[in-house]
Amino acid sequence: MKNTIRQVFHSPKFVLGFVIFAIMLLTVIIYPIISPGDPLQMISKGSFLKPGIYFSVYDSINTNSKTIDLPDANAKRLTNKLSDTDKVSMVQWLTAVGVPTEDIDMQDGNSLIKLWQEKYDPAAKPEGMTMAQRNFYKRLDKSLGNALNEQPLVVSVQNQETQSLDEIKKISDTDYVNLKDVPNVKVLPLGTDNFGDDVLKKLVSATKTSLLIGLIAGTIATLIGLTLGLLAGYLGGFIDDFIMFITNLFTVIPSFVLLILISYSIGQDKRGASTVAIVIGITSWVWTTRSVRSQVISLRNRDHVNLSKLSGHSLTSIIIKDILPYIASYVVMAFILQISTAILAEASLSMIGLGPKTADVSTLGLMMDWAMSYSAHLNGAWWAYFPVILVIALISFSLNLMNTGLDQVFNPTLRD
Repeated sequence: MKNTIRQVFHSPKFVLGFVIFAIMLLTVIIYPIISPGDPLQMISKGSFLKPGIYFSVYDSINTNSKTIDLPDANAKRLTNKLSDTDKVSMVQWLTAVGVPTEDIDMQDGNSLIKLWQEKYDPAAKPEGMTMAQRNFYKRLDKSLGNALNEQPLVVSVQNQETQSLDEIKKISDTDYVNLKDVPNVKVLPLGTDNFGDDVLKKLVSATKTSLLIGLIAGTIATLIGLTLGLLAGYLGGFIDDFIMFITNLFTVIPSFVLLILISYSIGQDKRGASTVAIVIGITSWVWTTRSVRSQVISLRNRDHVNLSKLSGHSLTSIIIKDILPYIASYVVMAFILQISTAILAEASLSMIGLGPKTADVSTLGLMMDWAMSYSAHLNGAWWAYFPVILVIALISFSLNLMNTGLDQVFNPTLRD
């Protein structure tokens, strides 16, 4: 046993896959301890907030500020205020007054503003430009000038007696607060989704649920396939014919179509994560049965098996002691592939609206379904779907690497 384990962990592919999978498992276990709370809690009233650090503006006003004079602060502030429409308008003016196109970089806000300040002349009348257009550019230049010379902001509160506004504080453009001094700060490494939920927290929870679905479904499918394959391969005869008839029947019907029909018949309200896992498990055993059967057929007439028969050992004893150990490595590989297949099947089901009910849990498939339904890919909210795709790919990649590594260890034809 020790030698077998040593051989397994000497396989680079298995080790790489095992490390990736172990990291994901540890993340699923440890992160909820570090960041407790309901992953389905809506923390934002706006959808698809960008990843970043968010702090309370209200609290920052009441936090003691320090004066910091940064030379490029105004330029950055102004660049951030420029809309794409403003940039396009500035480029149109500059082009109209003869500035070469190659000298204009619309993506570099600072250089665009600098070029505008050098070239803009309110008295200029570019050819073909109407008075309304020239007035628009004058207003644009004025707003840019005001932004470059911003006045302090005044914070006021309403006086309950006089109903007038009383000034309590002035905020200059050189006032800065230390983020550690603000009492309410929320770090959102992956932003929020369409519901306003923390994507990272939901992703960890969804990964845990999907792994659990894969484990349950993989166990069920492997046990069914192993049991039927052992009985069909060892007993032969009528039992073998009957089991293979059922197996061939399920082979003719595409398993995913069968999975869709069963899931749809259950109904949305009754489709919990465990129910979906069971449905996936009872529709995914076919190829395991056929593979185990072929392995057992090659073993049932071996000398050690015939010796056990002559010794009067029971059917259960012969299968468990004389046959199962010889196909144990294959069963483990089949189990790993069943887990990967089940996770992908759940994701596929959820993408067409037949996954677990959304009010109870989140899964990787459900997160993809939500992101696509609310057009995250069209709104540029990559954080709502790309991390999900990456996690699904990593799970599948790691499990398949582990399976390939085991195959190289236990398959004589693949050994170096």
